[in-house]
Parts: sequence; structure tokens; C-alpha cells
Amino acid sequence: MSPEPGTVGVPDSVTELEHRLEGERYFADAGLLTAIRLALALGRPLLLEGEPGVGKTEVGNVLARVLGRELIRLQCYEGLDPTQALYEWNYPKQLLSMRAAEARGADIGDIYDERFLLERPLLRAVRSPAGVLLLVDEIDRSDSEFEAFLLEFLSEYQITIPELGTLRAAQPPVVVITSNRTRELHDALRRRCLYHWIPLPEPARELAIIRARAPGVEEAAAGALVDAVNAIRSLPLLKRPGIAEAIDWAHGATVLATDGDPWPVALRRALGLLVKDEDDLALVERHAEEVLGVRD
Repeated sequence: MSPEPGTVGVPDSVTELEHRLEGERYFADAGLLTAIRLALALGRPLLLEGEPGVGKTEVGNVLARVLGRELIRLQCYEGLDPTQALYEWNYPKQLLSMRAAEARGADIGDIYDERFLLERPLLRAVRSPAGVLLLVDEIDRSDSEFEAFLLEFLSEYQITIPELGTLRAAQPPVVVITSNRTRELHDALRRRCLYHWIPLPEPARELAIIRARAPGVEEAAAGALVDAVNAIRSLPLLKRPGIAEAIDWAHGATVLATDGDPWPVALRRALGLLVKDEDDLALVERHAEEVLGVRD
């Protein structure tokens, strides 16, 4: 069971952190464990890069549970501007309040009161009394202007609302930032963060992940699946499958195996859960005997 928000402290060692993460079925390697430990101890944002599907976003999700903090996720996209990330005034509600006051002949009052304020992720993170985990997901999808604004926010963890003043976080958030490297990030942001690249897992760790996340898969079948995933990744693919796709593949193949398909056949029939590109799928099909042990 995950801890209630605000009830769990920061792990005081890499070993304790590893145990807590494994309790949430997340198996991090030594490099990632060290990066998380240092980011928490030093109060630095953690910038995670890596190929899609290696578990970058899941670090934020799991770490929020491990720390007992509320998770606030800011999903980045092209055109994201500070207003959408910070706050907005609820103009329709302000207008209705003004009209209602006028109808009663009462004083309109201050229409820039907090009751008309719409919190967006960054303001929610600042106003949380217990501290949150702020996950800024896929920062590379946003524009460079928003990246520059985020850097300013990370320097002080405060927000200035002209009508209300400056709000500073009573408890600085734990910040995890992810990037798929669709564009290069500014050096200024990189310098502000503790950086870590998450590689694809080695077979033993991936096997542990499959066992934990797809417990219905038998031991021998899980081993065969991991071998197949690594063989497929060795092909000249446009998009190599990540851990998330491997877990989905395990679940899908298990369904087909339950229906009566031999495991290698089930793996082949469920390939659409692992490989998500037409040319890549054709390439894997041509090497089906080599990587899956099945013939046409």
C-alpha cells in the first residue's frame, strides 16, 4: 500500500531508496539510484533523459508514492505558455459575481480575490503546505521560451500574481523533469538540474521488471521474452522498444497463450504491442525465426 501524502521522509541512503522503489515494483540501476539520492539530498531538480519507454515518467510517479507526496504533473506540449502552467482568473465566475452583486444593489467587492483564482500545476505546487512532487513531463516538447520561464521558477520556487503579491513555496517541491531529446535543452536548465541518462535495462534487470509487472508470465516464458526483446533491439529499427512496450508485450502474449497458442507463436501474434512502426514490424517479421524461434 502506498503511503499517505506527507507521512514519509526522504530516504537516508541509496540502499533504503532502492528498497522503497522495489516495494513499488520499480527496479532502478545504481546510476539512477545515486542520481535520485543526490537530487533529494541537495534539493536539486532531477533532469532525466533517455529513449521513450525506459521509465522516465514512472520515476516521478513512483517517487511521489515513495516520499508520500502529492504528485502534480505538468505535461508539456508545443505552445504551452506560462499562464497555462501557473494560474488563470476565472473570468466567467467574476462576471457572474459582478452581475449578482449589481442585482442585489450590493458592493461588487474585489473581483481579484483568491476564490476566482484557477490554480494550474505550478501554482498548486507552490501553495501546497506539505510539499509535492512536481513532474514536468517531456519538457523538450515545449518551446524554448517556456523552458526559460521554467528555469526562473525553479530558481526561487515562487510566483508573483500582480493582484495578490508574491507567493513562495512553504515547502519546496521535489522536481523531476523528463526529456526525450526531440530538441536540445538550454545549458542554463541543465546546469540548474542534476542530470541522468536512463539507458535500456540489462537483461537481468529487465527480467526482474517483467516478473514484477507481469506476474502471470511463467519463469521460462519471461526469460524467453527478455531474450526476444533484446534480439529485436539489436536489429536496425527506427524505434527500439522500451521497457513499457516489453511489459505490454508480456501481457498480450499471456492472453494469447491462455487461449492455447504456444509461447513463441503468442509472442509473434502480439508483436503490435512491442513494435509500433510498419517498417520495423516488417523487419522483425523477416527475422522471426532468429528472434522468436518461429517459422513462417
